[in-house]
Amino acid sequence: MQGINISLNNIGARGNIALLKINGFLDTTTSTVVSTKLKEVLNSSTYQIIIDMGGVNYVSSAGWGVFVGEIRSIRENGGDLKIVQMTPDVYEVFEMLEFDRILDYYDTIEESVNDFDICMGLDISSNIQRRKSEISTKEIDVSIPSPKAIATKTLTSGERKTKSRFTFTKPKINEVALPLVEKIKLIVIDNPNEGVFKVKKKLDSNRFGNEKVSALKVFDIFRKYNLETKEKRYRFYRSR
Repeated sequence: MQGINISLNNIGARGNIALLKINGFLDTTTSTVVSTKLKEVLNSSTYQIIIDMGGVNYVSSAGWGVFVGEIRSIRENGGDLKIVQMTPDVYEVFEMLEFDRILDYYDTIEESVNDFDICMGLDISSNIQRRKSEISTKEIDVSIPSPKAIATKTLTSGERKTKSRFTFTKPKINEVALPLVEKIKLIVIDNPNEGVFKVKKKLDSNRFGNEKVSALKVFDIFRKYNLETKEKRYRFYRSR
């Protein structure tokens, strides 16, 4: 079919890992092709699966749904599905839509194979680099506690008690009447760890006048105002 090409190989120390290499566009039309191929793999009782997306230029919500829809069954059978080698544009949407909370991602095929082999108790000599969603940076710790937790932290003996840098008094404003962009910025200031869907949910609350917007609209605003990653939202949070 035009727009998609899929190859299947068995890899790993025991040859029991299915590698599906996809090239092209993964959208509503072509996702059915991927779904059929994935079901063939599962019907052969193979539950260790790697999806190589190095040649994929675009993934729609229907495309992601193919993998998310099967992940529970795969894990219930003792396996897993790992995504590798996404392009920057595809990965950006993957993270923004918070699929990194559901699916494991690795930079290379080797890293994902090593992780599978270790889980099966095999001894490997190469070092394993965890998936992107678990990599921490020296500059920023994105798993930050809330400002309230920091301000109320109990000091251990020997620590010098200082005023929390995050303690501030919010101006009294009518949050319901704010423009959508300003509402989103306020939510980011409250908790920069929250992604598209959590921000969308908070907008649809009494605090913000039950404003209903799509996830894609929130995503577009994130990109426009340089808030598309946790690191960037944290920098914005620190600057306020």
